[in-house]
Amino acid sequence: MKKAALHNLGCKVNAYETEAMQQMLEEAGYEIVPFHEKADIYIVNTCSVTNIADRKSRQMLHRAKKLNPDSIVIAAGCYVQTSGEKAAQDDRIDILIGNNRKKDLLRLIREYQQQHRVQDGCIDINDGKQEYEELHLKRTGEHTRAFLKVQDGCNQFCSYCIIPYARGRVRSRQIRDVEAEARELAEGGYQEIVLTGIHLSSYGLDHGESLLELIQRLHEIPGIHRIRLGSLEPGIITETFARELSKLPKVCPHFHLSLQSGSASVLKRMNRRYTPEEYREKCEIIRKVFEHPAITTDIIVGFPGETEEEFEETMAFVQDIHFYEIHVFKYSKRQGTKAAVMPDQVPEKVKNERSARLMEAAEEMKNEFISWYHGKKVSVLFEEGEEIDGIRHMKGFTPEYVKVSIPTEENLENKIMEVEFS
Repeated sequence: MKKAALHNLGCKVNAYETEAMQQMLEEAGYEIVPFHEKADIYIVNTCSVTNIADRKSRQMLHRAKKLNPDSIVIAAGCYVQTSGEKAAQDDRIDILIGNNRKKDLLRLIREYQQQHRVQDGCIDINDGKQEYEELHLKRTGEHTRAFLKVQDGCNQFCSYCIIPYARGRVRSRQIRDVEAEARELAEGGYQEIVLTGIHLSSYGLDHGESLLELIQRLHEIPGIHRIRLGSLEPGIITETFARELSKLPKVCPHFHLSLQSGSASVLKRMNRRYTPEEYREKCEIIRKVFEHPAITTDIIVGFPGETEEEFEETMAFVQDIHFYEIHVFKYSKRQGTKAAVMPDQVPEKVKNERSARLMEAAEEMKNEFISWYHGKKVSVLFEEGEEIDGIRHMKGFTPEYVKVSIPTEENLENKIMEVEFS
């Protein structure tokens, strides 16, 4: 039996597509082995969000060829899409598969085996003619929750981001196709689905359906007990959207609203399409409708030209909003973006200092958010066992994605239970 190994870099959308490719290979009779083992085929689903991600992608591709010089090495995804010429000249890569062409995996492998020459599966993803690439999962690597890709592409063109060039314009999956996969996952025992996409808030812009309509339809599927949303843009939050979601008990009150900066001037340079005041209004809507919602976010520190005063504006803003969690990123240049050539690039030392300050504040806010639960009953979807101080525990998450761990010898995997938070 032929052996195949896969390695994923990057986001949850990439992870979904990697699992879809693995499923294709399994159905074609391949044995899937760990990436560090000798295999006949290696696939690296690459990331290109930063220059560092590009480098990691190349490193993994070169490592694969070292593991087995006679193997077929496949580079897939965003690095291939944004650096096609460089990838095509790399003699350690045998097959290139760009975005929106991962469904062609088996055909490209067959053609390489027949012709023994490099196969180029890249297309112009920015021509505006591409439709959603239909991939389908029957199962995922997770045991209790399943990430479900429903959208691809982005029309935003933030000044720091290469993704619109790597992923193309917005393309959305038909609701009926999402429903079919969700039903199959529910039948397979998955109790929670996480809707994900490159720009989830844009779902349906290309075919007239809406994210709210999709969620309402998925809410009716038996066996699905939780629906969690991936990262959202603030603009999608309206009184109507929030109130309609609040009528759906399966929807997790966990909202990841991308912020990036609390400074109006920095947001403008980033080409983000809202002000801090507008963002605050969206958080107020959510908190008016839900009792204790988890609002999480991403923030970039050290964006080109960010002054100490602008950073202090961000610090004050996050304290005002009081997030549950903040994912802090130090700005990293990405060739091909407007931000990479902006003046007044911030020194790394300053980025490190600002990152540390923000992360310290974020930890305090997280602890304050969690303290609300002490002494209360919470619903937990248990996932797996862990050992704490030599005692076996089961860990899981509340709908707000707060981790809960209880001491027990019982296997509670994939069970939803009410427990007292202490």
